[in-house]
Amino acid sequence: MLNVKVYSLGPVQTNCYIVSNKQKDCIIFDPGEESARIIKEIRKNQYKPLAIFLTHTHFDHIGAVDALRELYNLPLYVHEKEVNWLNDPMKNGSGKYAELPNYIVNLPDKEHIIRQEQVIEIGSFKFNAVFTPGHSPGSISYIFEDDGFAIVGDTLFERSIGRTDLIGGSLEVLLKSIHEKLLTLPENTIIYPGHGSYTTPEEEMEMNPFLNGF
Repeated sequence: MLNVKVYSLGPVQTNCYIVSNKQKDCIIFDPGEESARIIKEIRKNQYKPLAIFLTHTHFDHIGAVDALRELYNLPLYVHEKEVNWLNDPMKNGSGKYAELPNYIVNLPDKEHIIRQEQVIEIGSFKFNAVFTPGHSPGSISYIFEDDGFAIVGDTLFERSIGRTDLIGGSLEVLLKSIHEKLLTLPENTIIYPGHGSYTTPEEEMEMNPFLNGF
């Protein structure tokens, strides 16, 4: 059974997830900020990081990528539609806020560009990369079927949905992604969002006002 730890980081409290196994191997999802805090947790728990995965590349999900990758020599997995967002502050959103630094992630040549939905296997970890665009064109949800949870970024929240007024956003596309890719999961699947508390497909089908009438 996998262990999931969540850390709310940075100026907008973005959820970073560290998923680990019994051997202390781990995968890091959306390290948005506060690299020192993430590194402290990795050391405290004696984790052995294997990779970084991004649900999408908005600034609040990428801020600690370079620091972690440099320290642990980690591969980075990102959707092909948002590769060039990593070093473009206007596309990743940081350039719109004067109080923020320009968030730039350097992408080495040998990175892992996710071009199609696929099963991903790293060490003993096995999960599905499923495309859930709408909040951004390259949004990905990572589905751990055997362990009953999904890391969905800013696609679906507890009683809410991702915003669609940013570059490449679309309400119609987002709702289609939610209904076809997330609400079709087993009803008790734990949905881990990019912000806030976890939820389940069952709860959101019954209680989410943004999904009624779709």
